Amino acid sequence: MILSDKTIIKMLKEKTLFIEPLEEGQIQPASVDIRLGNTFSVVEDTSDGIITMQNEIKYKTIVTDKYILLPGQFVLATTLEYFAMPDDLTAFVEGRSSLGRMGLFIQNAGWVDPGFEGEITLELFNANRCAIELQSGRRVGQLVFAKMDENALNPYRGKYQGQKGATGSKVFMDNDVS
Repeated sequence: MILSDKTIIKMLKEKTLFIEPLEEGQIQPASVDIRLGNTFSVVEDTSDGIITMQNEIKYKTIVTDKYILLPGQFVLATTLEYFAMPDDLTAFVEGRSSLGRMGLFIQNAGWVDPGFEGEITLELFNANRCAIELQSGRRVGQLVFAKMDENALNPYRGKYQGQKGATGSKVFMDNDVS
Protein backbone atom coordinates (compact mmCIF):
# COMPACT_ATOMS: atom_id res chain seq x y z
CA MET A 1 0.00 0.00 0.00
CA ILE A 2 1.41 3.40 -1.01
CA LEU A 3 1.27 5.95 1.80
CA SER A 4 -0.86 9.07 1.56
CA ASP A 5 0.21 12.53 2.64
CA LYS A 6 -1.91 12.14 5.78
CA THR A 7 -0.08 8.96 6.80
CA ILE A 8 3.34 10.43 5.98
CA ILE A 9 2.59 13.51 8.13
CA LYS A 10 1.33 11.29 10.97
CA MET A 11 4.47 9.11 10.86
CA LEU A 12 6.72 12.20 10.83
CA LYS A 13 4.91 13.63 13.88
CA GLU A 14 5.12 10.28 15.70
CA LYS A 15 8.82 10.08 14.70
CA THR A 16 8.35 6.58 13.23
CA LEU A 17 9.66 8.07 9.95
CA PHE A 18 12.51 10.59 9.96
CA ILE A 19 13.28 13.05 7.15
CA GLU A 20 15.55 16.07 7.75
CA PRO A 21 15.60 18.77 6.56
CA LEU A 22 12.00 18.78 5.39
CA GLU A 23 9.73 21.64 4.40
CA GLU A 24 5.97 21.23 4.54
CA GLY A 25 5.64 21.91 0.79
CA GLN A 26 7.71 18.82 -0.04
CA ILE A 27 4.91 16.52 1.10
CA GLN A 28 2.80 15.62 -1.92
CA PRO A 29 -0.46 13.60 -2.02
CA ALA A 30 1.40 10.25 -2.32
CA SER A 31 5.10 11.09 -2.01
CA VAL A 32 7.76 13.39 -0.59
CA ASP A 33 9.81 15.59 -2.90
CA ILE A 34 13.55 15.05 -2.65
CA ARG A 35 16.10 17.78 -3.30
CA LEU A 36 19.59 17.63 -4.66
CA GLY A 37 22.39 17.87 -2.11
CA ASN A 38 25.77 19.51 -2.72
CA THR A 39 28.00 16.44 -3.06
CA PHE A 40 28.87 14.93 -6.44
CA SER A 41 31.18 11.99 -7.17
CA VAL A 42 32.66 10.82 -10.47
CA VAL A 43 34.59 7.64 -11.12
CA GLU A 44 38.31 8.30 -11.43
CA ASP A 45 40.01 6.96 -14.54
CA THR A 46 41.97 3.75 -14.17
CA SER A 47 45.31 3.11 -15.87
CA ASP A 48 43.82 0.34 -18.02
CA GLY A 49 40.41 1.98 -18.47
CA ILE A 50 38.57 -0.94 -16.87
CA ILE A 51 36.47 -0.99 -13.70
CA THR A 52 36.20 -4.39 -12.04
CA MET A 53 33.77 -5.57 -9.42
CA GLN A 54 36.55 -7.18 -7.39
CA ASN A 55 38.54 -4.00 -6.67
CA GLU A 56 37.55 -0.83 -4.87
CA ILE A 57 36.46 1.89 -7.28
CA LYS A 58 38.07 5.28 -6.74
CA TYR A 59 35.90 8.40 -6.94
CA LYS A 60 36.63 12.10 -7.08
CA THR A 61 34.17 13.88 -4.79
CA ILE A 62 33.24 17.51 -5.31
CA VAL A 63 31.27 19.64 -2.85
CA THR A 64 29.58 22.52 -4.66
CA ASP A 65 26.20 24.21 -4.95
CA LYS A 66 26.32 24.06 -8.78
CA TYR A 67 27.59 21.22 -10.95
CA ILE A 68 27.70 21.22 -14.75
CA LEU A 69 26.77 17.78 -16.07
CA LEU A 70 28.22 17.42 -19.55
CA PRO A 71 26.45 15.59 -22.40
CA GLY A 72 26.82 11.83 -21.94
CA GLN A 73 28.31 12.29 -18.45
CA PHE A 74 27.41 10.18 -15.43
CA VAL A 75 27.73 11.46 -11.86
CA LEU A 76 26.66 10.31 -8.43
CA ALA A 77 24.82 12.88 -6.34
CA THR A 78 23.06 12.85 -3.01
CA THR A 79 19.78 13.97 -1.58
CA LEU A 80 19.73 17.00 0.68
CA GLU A 81 17.48 14.99 2.99
CA TYR A 82 18.60 12.35 5.48
CA PHE A 83 16.13 9.49 5.99
CA ALA A 84 15.54 6.91 8.73
CA MET A 85 13.08 4.24 7.65
CA PRO A 86 11.15 2.03 10.05
CA ASP A 87 11.39 -1.74 9.64
CA ASP A 88 7.96 -2.02 7.98
CA LEU A 89 8.32 0.68 5.32
CA THR A 90 10.06 0.63 1.95
CA ALA A 91 10.37 3.35 -0.66
CA PHE A 92 11.52 4.00 -4.18
CA VAL A 93 12.86 7.06 -5.97
CA GLU A 94 11.07 8.50 -8.97
CA GLY A 95 12.64 11.22 -11.08
CA ARG A 96 10.73 14.33 -12.08
CA SER A 97 9.17 14.22 -15.53
CA SER A 98 10.16 17.87 -16.08
CA LEU A 99 13.84 16.93 -15.70
CA GLY A 100 13.52 13.77 -17.79
CA ARG A 101 12.18 15.97 -20.60
CA MET A 102 15.47 17.89 -20.41
CA GLY A 103 17.41 14.65 -20.88
CA LEU A 104 18.38 14.28 -17.21
CA PHE A 105 17.95 10.67 -16.12
CA ILE A 106 17.68 10.22 -12.36
CA GLN A 107 17.99 6.73 -11.04
CA ASN A 108 18.40 4.97 -7.74
CA ALA A 109 19.44 1.34 -7.91
CA GLY A 110 16.62 -0.60 -6.33
CA TRP A 111 14.37 0.07 -3.43
CA VAL A 112 15.14 2.01 -0.29
CA ASP A 113 15.02 -0.91 2.10
CA PRO A 114 13.13 -1.03 5.39
CA GLY A 115 15.52 -0.04 8.19
CA PHE A 116 17.74 2.07 5.88
CA GLU A 117 19.17 5.25 7.35
CA GLY A 118 21.14 7.89 5.47
CA GLU A 119 21.15 10.21 2.51
CA ILE A 120 20.12 8.57 -0.75
CA THR A 121 22.74 8.39 -3.48
CA LEU A 122 21.32 9.26 -6.89
CA GLU A 123 22.77 8.22 -10.23
CA LEU A 124 22.45 11.06 -12.74
CA PHE A 125 23.03 10.80 -16.49
CA ASN A 126 22.82 13.56 -19.09
CA ALA A 127 21.29 12.09 -22.26
CA ASN A 128 21.06 15.53 -23.87
CA ARG A 129 23.47 17.15 -26.35
CA CYS A 130 23.71 20.21 -24.09
CA ALA A 131 25.24 20.49 -20.64
CA ILE A 132 22.79 20.64 -17.72
CA GLU A 133 23.42 22.81 -14.67
CA LEU A 134 22.54 21.00 -11.45
CA GLN A 135 21.83 23.14 -8.42
CA SER A 136 21.81 22.09 -4.78
CA GLY A 137 18.42 22.47 -3.13
CA ARG A 138 16.41 21.92 -6.34
CA ARG A 139 13.70 19.29 -6.42
CA VAL A 140 14.97 16.36 -8.49
CA GLY A 141 12.49 13.62 -7.67
CA GLN A 142 10.15 12.14 -5.17
CA LEU A 143 10.22 9.31 -2.69
CA VAL A 144 7.17 7.06 -2.77
CA PHE A 145 6.63 5.05 0.42
CA ALA A 146 5.01 1.62 0.56
CA LYS A 147 3.84 -0.03 3.79
CA MET A 148 4.79 -3.68 4.20
CA ASP A 149 2.40 -6.26 5.60
CA GLU A 150 4.69 -6.63 8.65
CA ASN A 151 8.18 -5.75 9.87
CA ALA A 152 11.07 -7.07 7.81
CA LEU A 153 12.71 -10.14 9.31
CA ASN A 154 16.11 -8.70 8.39
CA PRO A 155 15.86 -4.90 8.02
CA TYR A 156 18.68 -3.17 6.19
CA ARG A 157 21.92 -2.89 8.14
CA GLY A 158 24.22 -3.11 5.12
CA LYS A 159 27.31 -1.41 3.78
CA TYR A 160 25.53 1.85 2.89
CA GLN A 161 23.84 2.31 6.29
CA GLY A 162 24.32 5.86 7.58
CA GLN A 163 25.79 7.12 4.31
CA LYS A 164 26.22 10.84 3.80
CA GLY A 165 27.22 12.43 0.52
CA ALA A 166 27.37 10.83 -2.91
CA THR A 167 28.52 7.35 -1.95
CA GLY A 168 30.29 5.25 -4.55
CA SER A 169 29.78 1.57 -5.26
CA LYS A 170 30.95 -0.90 -2.66
CA VAL A 171 30.29 -3.93 -4.87
CA PHE A 172 33.85 -5.11 -4.20
CA MET A 173 32.69 -5.92 -0.64
CA ASP A 174 30.18 -8.50 -1.87
CA ASN A 175 31.07 -12.11 -1.18
CA ASP A 176 29.21 -13.64 -4.11
CA VAL A 177 30.92 -14.00 -7.46
CA SER A 178 27.95 -15.33 -9.41
